Amino acid sequence: MNITKSSLAEYATKPEISRGRRYKEKEHPYRSPYQRDRDRIIHSAAFRRLEYKTQVFIIHEGDYYRTRLTHTLEVSQIARTIGKALGLNEELIEAIALAHDLGHTPFGHAGEEILNELLKEEGGFNHNIQGLRVVDFLEIRYPEFIGLNLSWEVREGIAKHSTSYDSKEALIDFPDLNIEEQPTLEAQVVDIADEIAYDNHDLDDGLTSGLLSGKALEDIELWRIKKREIKKKYPRADSQILKFLVIRSLINLQVTDLIKYTKFLLKKHKIDSWEKVKKRKERLVKFSPQLNKLRKPLRKFLYQNLYLNRRVLRMTEKSKRFIRELFLNYYNNPWQIPEEFQKRKNKKDSLKRIIADYIAGMTDRFALEEYKKLFDPYERV
Repeated sequence: MNITKSSLAEYATKPEISRGRRYKEKEHPYRSPYQRDRDRIIHSAAFRRLEYKTQVFIIHEGDYYRTRLTHTLEVSQIARTIGKALGLNEELIEAIALAHDLGHTPFGHAGEEILNELLKEEGGFNHNIQGLRVVDFLEIRYPEFIGLNLSWEVREGIAKHSTSYDSKEALIDFPDLNIEEQPTLEAQVVDIADEIAYDNHDLDDGLTSGLLSGKALEDIELWRIKKREIKKKYPRADSQILKFLVIRSLINLQVTDLIKYTKFLLKKHKIDSWEKVKKRKERLVKFSPQLNKLRKPLRKFLYQNLYLNRRVLRMTEKSKRFIRELFLNYYNNPWQIPEEFQKRKNKKDSLKRIIADYIAGMTDRFALEEYKKLFDPYERV
């Protein structure tokens, strides 16, 4: 059953106020615009490739660690929980959540960093804008139009995805998305759900890999508080179960705080329509100042001990080297790029942008195999 206007809060994004699609289509008889967007995203090649694109650990490090696909599903689950509690449009939330990482490169943020460097004279590389390129014209699945022809609200959610890794400056080339206008509450929820997911699940992966120490985490107040609560409730839990319980408790704490504080802000600023959401100077989906204060040491700990860990940095540099050499090879030998891929390009795109589109769409596994085929003399091409 579709979400109806009466089931949504007054500040939620209703399907009937959608700004539509780039190419006009007849509405579906029993699926809302955002349900159709979700389905198109799930059936896209870019979504399937997320299974073999990594977060922190390269794919051959082990099959326990999060990939972009499992991370995406976790973000969707957390975001829908928050959205339901706030009376928001869960269908729109799900579509944005499932699409928010479609523009990511192989090898996590290392891939984005090196492509940004290689495309410096071309405007750089930004995974949010790349996600928009994917859904706007790189995916070819319909005879009536190029791309997935998603609704304006989902496209905005992809392009304005904002975390500590993202910059809104890349939106300058997309005036229809209005760089100064706030995204919908649904998009704001996905952004925070993304932070909750990668903070807590990187903790899990970091502890499992041995790169993070449970003993060192005892210095972090938020971890210490939650661990004490769990040990009091489950005194006989072994270390593995204890880890899961503490992380689950941390997620629950952050989701609960976010819902309560966001409701407080919506009431405080008398937000009673989606128009008022768009016109705000600041976002309305936020953690309380008290929880933000507790979160900072934990996030700093992750940055210093996981993302800057010697082993992770070695993987990062190796990944950048793979992508740089692939890029330069294609630039000097453009005939090696698949012909059908070149046909998908925007007429204004340079050769470098076409190469970036091709590489960004690769999985970790495909990129590694391609590297071996091109540079290993004993590997069959």
